[in-house]
Amino acid sequence: MAYFPMYRDMDTLKVLVVGGGHIAAEKLEKLLDFTQAITIIALRVEEETQKLIDTHKVTLYQRAYKVGDIEDFDIVIVATDTTEIHKSIYEESRESRILVNSVDNTEYCDFIFPSYVKKGDLTVSFSTAGASPAFAKKMRQHFEKIIPDSVEMFLEKMRHLRTTMPKGKERMAHFDRLVKNYFSQHFK
Repeated sequence: MAYFPMYRDMDTLKVLVVGGGHIAAEKLEKLLDFTQAITIIALRVEEETQKLIDTHKVTLYQRAYKVGDIEDFDIVIVATDTTEIHKSIYEESRESRILVNSVDNTEYCDFIFPSYVKKGDLTVSFSTAGASPAFAKKMRQHFEKIIPDSVEMFLEKMRHLRTTMPKGKERMAHFDRLVKNYFSQHFK
């Protein structure tokens, strides 16, 4: 099955992560690139997860998950090593519009995490629809090396120009020239 690649503003979304181990830390690290409205429920929290919680002031409830905990959340990430928890949270979410990502259990997922590169406003993602996360990771690493760090400043300039130049064919032509020039300087 192929997944639709969609970019979503997460500023107004509330995210729940169930689990506090290594995989939860990986998901938390990715989520923190896009939102701070994250809550964690975990009986045990590993050191790397605790560091992220402390650094980013993430809300933590150190206890086991219980039915009803997903209420008031928009997205739930289940990152435990217990398939029964993944299944029960997914089934519980069917009564609502809550989206669930069940780590390593695609049958209990509404969406999957792509591998991605983020530099300022540029986000490029890679997905194999769960067929090979290792392949998606390798693609990300490849593109991470070739996307210049200066892209962040270039995109800030383009954003400013979009607010100051009147819309129309001249603006589009000007933007096309700027992008072509940027590519000729940075991608050879």
